[in-house]
Amino acid sequence: MPTVDRSQPPMPLGHSISDIVLIVDDIPENLSLLHDALDEAGHTVLVATNGESALQRARQSLPDVILLDALMPGMDGFEVARRLKADFATQHIPIVFMTGLTETEHVVAAFAAGGADYVTKPIRPPEVLARIAAHMQNARQMKQARSALDAFGQATVAVRAADGKLVWQTPLARKLLKAYFANPEEVAPEELLQWIASANLARRDSREPNTLLVAEGNRRLLASFHDQTGDDEWLVVLREENDASAIESLIAAFRLTQREAEVLYWVVQGKTSNDIGDILGNSPRTVNKHLEHVFEKLGVETRTAAANLAMSKMRGN
Repeated sequence: MPTVDRSQPPMPLGHSISDIVLIVDDIPENLSLLHDALDEAGHTVLVATNGESALQRARQSLPDVILLDALMPGMDGFEVARRLKADFATQHIPIVFMTGLTETEHVVAAFAAGGADYVTKPIRPPEVLARIAAHMQNARQMKQARSALDAFGQATVAVRAADGKLVWQTPLARKLLKAYFANPEEVAPEELLQWIASANLARRDSREPNTLLVAEGNRRLLASFHDQTGDDEWLVVLREENDASAIESLIAAFRLTQREAEVLYWVVQGKTSNDIGDILGNSPRTVNKHLEHVFEKLGVETRTAAANLAMSKMRGN
């Protein structure tokens, strides 16, 4: 088997250094055949001969596609795939299984373990190259999208609709989830799943979904709901907010006084004039006077209209 060159050779036109394929197989002849074909096609090729080294190399190099032998001594390919899909660092990488077994149960097992595709042995390099081309393109597009979200500090999560699994999340989203929920490692927190279901139902009924997920003291975790993707995933943007920042946003948006913004903020929270008076240390009559000024500045006539307009501004719409 040829020695794999792990230096950075010049890439042919049309390829980039990010086109990395990890081949996992315990048969030297298979590794040699695939390595030569992929290398000639301009890909950077990494190899592993067993499950443990495959997991280690995948975490270190984050390849764009993994070609994975289904049946290997020790840890088989199905278990390798399950572990890769359970790890946030590697779960987005498409896995193409290589197997000589075409029985239905083995094909089902490959997909159940997280496989995106499969090819049968004996391996035909042109078929392998054709299969991974589409997966490589999709993986590259997803990587670019996630990198952009990370760069802009977006707290974005993708939740699989079928089972509630957290498919991926940006670093900021992971930080917020850990701050508000207990152990949100693989499956989305129940509160988040309930909110997604409620928001989805509201959208189907042409209603505006509620954005408040959970509150801790004067801090709240808010979410913007996005449509379901073609991959049957929900995209949700998370945002942390506190009382002070919300009130400041209302002052800036509507040119309110500090007290007017505070009154409007608590109206948005569903508080009555008596409640607001208790919170702010004013009489209900004074609260209502502030509300009159708020209605005039917002150009509305009811508490509901004022609250809806304020909520829109607080969400950044």
